[in-house]
Amino acid sequence: MTLRDDAINLHRMLKGKIEIRSRVSLDNAAEERGILGLIYTPGVAYVALEISSNKKLAYDYTSKWNNVAIICDGTRVLGLGNIGPEGALPIMEGKSVLFKALGDINAIPLCIDTQDKEEIIRFVKLIQPNFGAINIEDIESPKVLEIVERLTKEVSIPVFHDDQHGTAIITLAALINALRLANKELGKVRVVISGSGSAGYGIFKILQTAGCKDIVVTDTRGAIFDGRVDIDNQNPYKKDISINTNFRKLNGTLMEVIRKSDVFIGVSGKADILNKQMIESMNKDAIVFALSNPDPEIIPNRALEYGARIVATGRSDFPNQINNAVVFPSVFRALLDLRANNLSEDMLVSVAQAIASIVEDVHLRNDYIIPKVDDPRILPIVTKTIKKVLGRHIKNNVRSKTDTRK
Repeated sequence: MTLRDDAINLHRMLKGKIEIRSRVSLDNAAEERGILGLIYTPGVAYVALEISSNKKLAYDYTSKWNNVAIICDGTRVLGLGNIGPEGALPIMEGKSVLFKALGDINAIPLCIDTQDKEEIIRFVKLIQPNFGAINIEDIESPKVLEIVERLTKEVSIPVFHDDQHGTAIITLAALINALRLANKELGKVRVVISGSGSAGYGIFKILQTAGCKDIVVTDTRGAIFDGRVDIDNQNPYKKDISINTNFRKLNGTLMEVIRKSDVFIGVSGKADILNKQMIESMNKDAIVFALSNPDPEIIPNRALEYGARIVATGRSDFPNQINNAVVFPSVFRALLDLRANNLSEDMLVSVAQAIASIVEDVHLRNDYIIPKVDDPRILPIVTKTIKKVLGRHIKNNVRSKTDTRK
């Protein structure tokens, strides 16, 4: 039996990986003042009226406090591309299982039959009364970046994008620890990012916020730099990259710009784009994060053979799996519990630093730079970190308003 056979047979047997269960028993439903009269008519009318007078009570009286909507249009699913909403559904169900197992969160897959940006935004705005947070997943770039940006401003609940936010957090966390081992500083290394989609953009933003000064991003046409003739305001996110990276204005292919770099981060979606010559051209103690799934930019043992010191991928069958599943259940759990409105770049950096700190010096090794997905220390430290950042943000806002009145 192959992996394909095993996976298909399991899904055929299960007929779905998630279900809805009631939290109440109807054993005494027939009694005059039984449970049915409390959870449904007539008793529930009093609860409905309370919420209609104060919408925030939905968090206290309904499951809104623990519900997350997974929004997907099926246009960029794993390494499979545009496979449609039905094709995306089993993957989103798997994500729901992770939400429940790692964060005790009810995550509902909503794979919708539209690829229109405005319709997706409108759909999320219409369903937000039911949910405490929104998870955007597997929507093509750059459309997804605008969707996330718009929703962040236009809905009252947090919006988290796995590729843009989750991958960025766990990548920075892994890089912090890899640099500790290599005895290098984030502000002094040159980082090359292959891929300018949502993951590449998110990684660029978090590295910039964290203090990385020398970043070069490449796409299918080579290095991105300010003034490249094909980059304009039609894609404001690639324009942002061009203005805020590559201060030397390096122009050329990945093979050319990777020379003398310290760190490679691959989110290109393309396999085997790194070779022996490219790894050897990097600085001593090179760090290689080949994160494209299922096939990385280079197989780890080859990168190590060619001179890289630390190698990570997105796969579970190699050491140093950089997996956003380490991030999203704990981040959502904290956002839901704290009833946060949204995320900031500072918050993302703080969470990355907190996750990195879980791997203590005594355990830190070239093949262990990031905690495992099920590490029980992740949830409490992420909650504590987000709470601290939110508190600091509230204090700053109060101080800013006070200063304005003076």
